[in-house]
Amino acid sequence: MATYDVLCIGNAIVDIIARSDDEFLVSNGIIKGAMNLIDSSRAELLYSRMGPAVEMSGGSAGNTAAGIANLGGRAAYFGKVANDTLGGVFAHDIRAQGVAFDTRPLENQIPTARCMVFVTPDGERSMNTYLGACVELGPEDIEASKVADSKVTYFEGYLWDPPRAKEAIRLAAKVAHDHGHEMAMTLSDPFCVDRYRDEFLELMRSGTVDIVFSNEDEAKSLYQTDDFDTAVQALANDCKLAIVTRSEKGAVVVRKNERVSVPAIEISELVDTTGAGDLFAAGFLFGYTNGRSLEESARLGALAAGIIVQQVGPRPQGSLSGAAKNAGLL
Repeated sequence: MATYDVLCIGNAIVDIIARSDDEFLVSNGIIKGAMNLIDSSRAELLYSRMGPAVEMSGGSAGNTAAGIANLGGRAAYFGKVANDTLGGVFAHDIRAQGVAFDTRPLENQIPTARCMVFVTPDGERSMNTYLGACVELGPEDIEASKVADSKVTYFEGYLWDPPRAKEAIRLAAKVAHDHGHEMAMTLSDPFCVDRYRDEFLELMRSGTVDIVFSNEDEAKSLYQTDDFDTAVQALANDCKLAIVTRSEKGAVVVRKNERVSVPAIEISELVDTTGAGDLFAAGFLFGYTNGRSLEESARLGALAAGIIVQQVGPRPQGSLSGAAKNAGLL
């Protein structure tokens, strides 16, 4: 028996979330709905212009790990923070969620990463990320014993931005496969896909990655097509298992010739889409690593995503396991 259901690897980021209007995004040169990488001076500028904000630990894979733990799963996390105030906040938050987190903090002058998230009235989030200490994640941060003891190791495509993280991911994949476990990734963002299309396809086609999570736009971007079904079929050909989310249209899961579609859950109000994909992955991976069918796993993902978009921020504020039990999914 593996100790962990899922080990997540990602950029350890503290989110600073504020509401804004579309005019603010335009006047500040922010690409709506995307993750924009910024430097420290731009981070300071945007922070000075933000309205009232809420600070909370985030990062795509960190959100997924927190969601898995909230569902009752056994989760671990690798991610680099600095030995500073925000680094302490991140470590406390993710451990408080029940996630095993032991990555050694950075001791030099590079600060912990932060992401300024601007949420417009339509619930769309536009992220501006200063990676800070994240770029220092490297092979030495891969705890081989944890990888070997995890059913699935999951990483975010955003990790392809910091160069040494690529080495870390490839090392983790080798350890996972050597112990008969699977490697999963999320494509993260259409702009991320544009930057690393060939490398992402190589990860899938070489078998380095077994499971791929994507939203509709990312899948289309990966294969440079406007046709959803074409993108889904290409994913089915290129990896063992693919999960494609479609916002209010639900999600599609494909494994070879098998295809499963599940609807989105009904929500009362769209508050903030931050973390929707991360929590879908959490629900799916929790189900998948605990012997549920593809449909059951996808329904758990849809539930977790539907709950998270009705609150501010990407970490569950209530009990996902309780909600899943009430919905008859656990």
